[in-house]
Amino acid sequence: MGHDDSTASPSPAGRGTGLLGSLQQLLATFTEILHTRLDILSTEMEEEVVRFKELLLYGLVALFFLGLGVVFASLYVVVVYWETHRLTVLAGFAVLYLISGVVAARVVQRKLNSRSRLLSATMAELRKDRDRLTGGS
Repeated sequence: MGHDDSTASPSPAGRGTGLLGSLQQLLATFTEILHTRLDILSTEMEEEVVRFKELLLYGLVALFFLGLGVVFASLYVVVVYWETHRLTVLAGFAVLYLISGVVAARVVQRKLNSRSRLLSATMAELRKDRDRLTGGS
């Protein structure tokens, strides 16, 4: 009964490569899991954007009717002072509304200029990591 050397356990160098390969596969699996979780998070964020748009629409409807209320209240004040100070009251409302509109437009402009794309850089980096780990480079 001879002993066959071809079935001997791998050399320590072979074990290191196997261990390194297993570790690399483990990291690739972890990165894939993380990527999946971030995809789910991204989908949930998109759903929140849809919800936000619905809220924005209802908010705009509310603002429209509140605006009508302000117009009619202004009209009421103008009618009350029609005989004595109608031009002064009209000029005061015009200045008030113009200043409010300019301030609101500037705030919106600043908000639009400062927006960023949500998680796009993170997702791109995770894809690069996953590709590097599964590609073996």
